Amino acid sequence: MISLYLRILILLFFVPCTITLLAQNDTTQLTRDPLYDTSKIQYGIDISALTPKQKKTRTWLVTGTNVIGYGGVMAALASAWYDDYTKTKLHSFNDSREWLQVDKVGHVYGTWIESIANNELWKWAGMERKKRIWISGLTSFAFQTTIEYLDGRSAEWGWSWADFGANVLGSGTFIAQELAWDEQRIQLKWSFHRKSYKDASLNQRSNELFGKSSPERFLKDYNGQTYWASASLKSFFPKSKLPGWLCVSLGYGAEGMFGGEENIAKDAVGNIIFDRRDIKRYRQWYLAPDIDLSKIKTNSKALNFVFLVLSAFKFPAPSLEFSNGKFRVNAIHF
Repeated sequence: MISLYLRILILLFFVPCTITLLAQNDTTQLTRDPLYDTSKIQYGIDISALTPKQKKTRTWLVTGTNVIGYGGVMAALASAWYDDYTKTKLHSFNDSREWLQVDKVGHVYGTWIESIANNELWKWAGMERKKRIWISGLTSFAFQTTIEYLDGRSAEWGWSWADFGANVLGSGTFIAQELAWDEQRIQLKWSFHRKSYKDASLNQRSNELFGKSSPERFLKDYNGQTYWASASLKSFFPKSKLPGWLCVSLGYGAEGMFGGEENIAKDAVGNIIFDRRDIKRYRQWYLAPDIDLSKIKTNSKALNFVFLVLSAFKFPAPSLEFSNGKFRVNAIHF
């Protein structure tokens, strides 16, 4: 559903901008001790040196940012999206078979990236490590669960246990890695390429389902989305001479989807208005190299931060694809 991706965009762009603005007044310097706990360094700042007053001020700022941002998003969704549909009592529906589960992987990614954003905020506030890990992961899960509740009160949809489970997995992936390694050795990433078809009816159907503009397609066209699990090789083999930014990524996507469960659409009275069951719906698996831009350190705090934000997206690179029982090589994949 579009509300999930609206939430992702806000966290990817609004929250990072907030962190940048707040960090501009920080004059604490980075320690040069090579044995220093790097988990206490953020954008070149030694956050362990914050005074109690600074921590209290930042904690209130982060709390306010979360409350205002969360409340604003929920109010906007209720007004712009849910108010257009009939309200019902809380009910569930089973959408686990829709879109070849690409949307479910999107929920995992969305909750994970929210946890990352929240963690950066609380880290900036100087919160103790384990406390901020649990708060970041559980808060992000709670945000997404609220959206599931709104779905469950709408006649058009319903509470989805599949979405709920995907949200648990996304939050759990963040929490488990932070507690075990104090870092995200396996990062979740997102890439997109706009689909265009020679068949005019398929382009028309895509416009109806996913929107005509590029931003709409970027957010809603499951045929063009790929989700990645990108593993840092240096993190798993610290004694190797491999560069810290080199990663190997496993990607998942799907193709041929012009409806939730099948490529057929009916009008309000049940007449078939689109029927392309002849088009095969299939899964796509990818293997590709990747670059973790956040591991490329510079003397610029602003540039380091930009690299951190961009690391949420898969770096364009060649890929090996397995789909329809065959392998193929893509010269560039994004």
